[in-house]
Amino acid sequence: MSLAGGAEIVYLSRADVEALGMSMREVLDAVDAGFAAKGRGHTEMPPKPGIHTRADCFIHAMPAYVKQPEVAGLKWVSGYPPNPARGLPYISGLLVLNDPDTGLPLAVMDCAWITAMRTGASAGISARYLARPGSRTVGLVGCGVQARTSLMALVETLPDLEDVRCYDLLPVVTGRFVAEMGALFPALTFSACDSALAAAREADVVVTAIPIVVEPRPELDVGSLKRGGLAVSLDYDSAWTGAAMAECDKYCSDDIGQMLATKEHGVYFTGIPSTVYADLGELAAGLKPGREHDGERIFSMNMGIAVDDMVTARVLYERAVERGAGVRLPL
Repeated sequence: MSLAGGAEIVYLSRADVEALGMSMREVLDAVDAGFAAKGRGHTEMPPKPGIHTRADCFIHAMPAYVKQPEVAGLKWVSGYPPNPARGLPYISGLLVLNDPDTGLPLAVMDCAWITAMRTGASAGISARYLARPGSRTVGLVGCGVQARTSLMALVETLPDLEDVRCYDLLPVVTGRFVAEMGALFPALTFSACDSALAAAREADVVVTAIPIVVEPRPELDVGSLKRGGLAVSLDYDSAWTGAAMAECDKYCSDDIGQMLATKEHGVYFTGIPSTVYADLGELAAGLKPGREHDGERIFSMNMGIAVDDMVTARVLYERAVERGAGVRLPL
């Protein structure tokens, strides 16, 4: 992964990244391989440090190295819940790739598309290993960007999917999501729900993707996830109570170390179960079984990890070099 002489870097704007045409199926393949490498111990990824300039806002540094397929880099990403009201994106940032041989920077690219797609892919990977076979109904709590990409991934990993139940705190957002995604996936039946519980309680797979806040008021409690269901949280512990998580037969995470390091700060994950069954990397690598019987309630806490970002960015970088996309900048 080296540019000739290391004399220049590739800069990819968000438009450049999107124009490269990486499909959700390709992102799923890359992320699944990244999880498997992580499970085998072939990655280096410290817990992400962050700064917090405003309440409920964050700016995180997310470095990772993956040995195979080899890629190294860092994502510098922010999440500011007030931004959409200002006409600004909730998630923004940049991703830097480095040459693993020399350490020289290879590329700088917008990370908003990558973050959205790999986050959705992580929900799809959770469903691949943890959802009940034959799952037909998905419940989405929060109808923003991550709900869109999660559904794109679930369409790929749940072949029997038929019904999508949707809820957002703002009914107009729910309605817009149902209209837009219904047009994108006309074979599916979409319904707008009037509460998080209505979206979740009959679903085989529930994905929550609401803003992460310091003092959440979770709406989903004991009994919100049906027996045999899978809950995938993309929003820390904002949507589910500790009791609802404890009710599950298996509690998994995309990165146990990062989750526990975050818990030590005393803000998030204070009510999570004391026993974590598996890291998604262990499931992808075949080191532990995922779902073992149809009746299991399973919870997957997906915080978003840098390994997912890097393996996705690697494909984009290689495609950009092949096509001459983006702008070449001197070092």
